[in-house]
Parts: sequence; structure tokens; C-alpha cells
Amino acid sequence: MKAWGAIAEHIGAATGEPFQIQRSRSVAGGCINRATLLSDGRRDYFVKLNSADRLAMFEAESEGLAALAAANAIRVPGPVCAGVAGDQCYLVMERLDLGGRLDAARAGRQLAQLHRATGDAFGWHRDNTIGATPQRNKICADWVVFWRAHRLGFQLELAAANGYGGRLQSAGERLLIGLEGLLLHRPLPSLLHGDLWGGNIGSTPDGQPVVFDPAVYYGDRETDLAMTELFGGFGADFHRAYREVWPLDPGYATRKILYNLYHILNHLNLFGGGYLSQAQGMIDRLLAEIR
Repeated sequence: MKAWGAIAEHIGAATGEPFQIQRSRSVAGGCINRATLLSDGRRDYFVKLNSADRLAMFEAESEGLAALAAANAIRVPGPVCAGVAGDQCYLVMERLDLGGRLDAARAGRQLAQLHRATGDAFGWHRDNTIGATPQRNKICADWVVFWRAHRLGFQLELAAANGYGGRLQSAGERLLIGLEGLLLHRPLPSLLHGDLWGGNIGSTPDGQPVVFDPAVYYGDRETDLAMTELFGGFGADFHRAYREVWPLDPGYATRKILYNLYHILNHLNLFGGGYLSQAQGMIDRLLAEIR
């Protein structure tokens, strides 16, 4: 690819040491991006690629990785540089060997430590993405207002635009109105990974948990925990260790349905009607809690 020369030059400028590509190998990059491993024989980097108009997505991811790294709680691939070369945008990251066996209890303790890093309000200084979907992060002092406008309400708006109206929208509107009846606790604005399903965590060979592909913002820590239970789950050791460090408030069992509804609606908007029944069922369960 003609862009490799420009990317190698950018790596050299970002690291302060010239980088000349000796080997490149395509690897799995998920359903959104393409990915390549680059090496000069001494240093290896993981490079994500997409069309040039998606640069803001990579810039936001780079800033999110830097924010998670600065919390000094759980390992992330260090961001190196992002930019545009030809018709491609790219994000270069530290390449980590994720062939180790995950220590779930250690990951639980480290996630609790990450959540101890808090901000002054909910949201983040810039928007980012959740999968391929825009994620709005407007700063807000009130968690209920933030969740209503910038998480659940936004996904329902997208669903309506995608043709999912009728009962989903009418029930969703009742849920938006009744959110105060579900969000009775007072969460801190914790630093969140934001997209913490099982595919976004791994382990180095020496047992260090590593999280990646974040959708960072400040929010209720339970949103991260809820997603760890959504697609397969992280296991009892993970949750036990987290709660030993930082116990959960009463009512989490209901709130996790609300928080995971955001991701199910996002899957509905990304992948289609196979998620419609699940989303409607979750809304019905939540409405039953606030009647």
C-alpha cells in the first residue's frame, strides 16, 4: 500500500526514532476496520485502517486509550499516532501479545480501580463512536438527563430513522419519561471503558489484563459492569473481585437491564431487526419496574 511510507514516517516522528517497515501482515481488525501488524525487526505496531473520512473516529479512540492509560489502573495498548495517508486514515498502537490466559479476578480489581478515576461531570470533552455509531458525549451534571438525552434517547431516535417505530417508540418514550424511577442512586462520574464486552479484553502472557477498542466517557460505573454480563459475561471471579474492592448499590440488577438496552438498541441500528424483540422485551421489563 502506497500509504505505508507516510505511516512509517509518522511513527518515526511520533516515537523520535526512525522506523522503516521490514514486515507487514494483515490481521483481524473487527467488523469495522482493517488491521495490519508492522515491524522494523525490533519494534512491532498494530495499525487500524479505514477510509480517510473516519479520521475523527481514530483520533477519539487514541484520546480514549490515552485517558485509560493515564488512570494507571488496567493496561491498554499505548496509542502512537493517527492521521491520513492517501485515501486511508490510520491509528497506530503499541502491539501487545494477548496470548495469555485472563486472570478474571485481577481484571475485576483493576476495573474497580479504573472507575475510581472520576471527573467533574458526565460525558467527555468530545464525541466518539460505539462500534460504527456516533456516541454523543455532551458534558452534563445530571446523570438522568445525560442518559435520557445522549444514550437511550439518541439510540431510539436512530431506531426511528431506521424504520423501527410503533411499539418500540411508544414504549421507549414512556421509559424515557420514567427514568427517574429507575435511576434512584447517585453515581459518580467514573472513567469508563464504554464498550466492555468479552471481545475487548485479553491478557499478556504474564497475566496482565488488557482492554482495548474503548468508547470512553465519564458515567455510572455500572454501565461498564452491565456490559460485562451482556455477551457471554466475564465470570463469577471477575464480579466477586470487583465487588470486594467496590460494592454495588442496591438496584443494580434492574439498572443493568437499562444500561444494556443502550447496546441492544445500538445492535438493532447497526445489524438490523434480529435485535428488535430483545429490545422491546427489555423495555417492557423496565416499564414494569416503574409502574
